[in-house]
Amino acid sequence: MHLAYPVVLSALLFCTGLYGVLARRNAILVLMSVELMLNAVNLNLVAFDVWLSRTAEETLHSGQALTLFTITIAAAEIGIGLAIVLAVHRNRGTADIDKLRDTAEHPDDPDEAPGPDVDDTREPGLPGRPERSEKAEATA
Repeated sequence: MHLAYPVVLSALLFCTGLYGVLARRNAILVLMSVELMLNAVNLNLVAFDVWLSRTAEETLHSGQALTLFTITIAAAEIGIGLAIVLAVHRNRGTADIDKLRDTAEHPDDPDEAPGPDVDDTREPGLPGRPERSEKAEATA
């Protein structure tokens, strides 16, 4: 078998996984796409290991050893990733990546964040500054 067949299949798998990472909004589907990309890399490692072992007299099978290491790391990554996604889903009620970005703890507007040169002695309710209860309701 030629080396081109597994390499083309690996490239298609990797491109499919890359599309899934860039286009999906659900965190679990993004994790599945990352796993697809890692499997494409594993396929390349094994294909090149078999191809290089035919030309060399001593076969070390380093590509297959790296594949086992990558599978182990991927299993740990998916376990931790799913635990984080489930914890976020319990707290926020969604696994949508865009909605999770919108509810980040840091303020997007630098005018709302009190800096070292901002006067905090203004009365609450002035037009320039929202009250703390309104800000808490907006982020909840």
